[in-house]
Amino acid sequence: MPPAIRSLQAADLPAVAPLFDQYRQFYQQAPNLEAAQRFMTERFERQESVVLVAQAPTGELVGFCQMYPSFCSVEAAPIYTLYDLFVSPLAREVGTGRQLMQAAQARAAADGMVRMDLTTARTNLKAQSLYTSLGWVRDDVFLTFNRRVAGPERL
Repeated sequence: MPPAIRSLQAADLPAVAPLFDQYRQFYQQAPNLEAAQRFMTERFERQESVVLVAQAPTGELVGFCQMYPSFCSVEAAPIYTLYDLFVSPLAREVGTGRQLMQAAQARAAADGMVRMDLTTARTNLKAQSLYTSLGWVRDDVFLTFNRRVAGPERL
């Protein structure tokens, strides 16, 4: 039986934090469960993101995606940035990531977003294959830049 996809609830925060920590480790960050818990709790309490979770029939959370609301100035409309997507290794290859992506798209449409954006590592070919199979289009026109600035202590 496939996992159920639903919105994150306050009671889920202790269970989603280890998944978030594993997600960060995938992107070469040091393990830090306490910081992961704090980050996810802050986003939830401040209502700064939309988090969908995949819950196995056993009740265990096996994946999540996190979207941040933003705006597209060119389209003069709201968008979501799908920033985080992670599925536990034990729940991969059964469509959990696909389910999360489809639920995210449905949520974006329901919330009146005109578009969703995401970035992934150039080497993350499995994820890229999933995204293109769902109709996402790779941007070959614009370059993405970033720059670190001084700020509060990071995870």
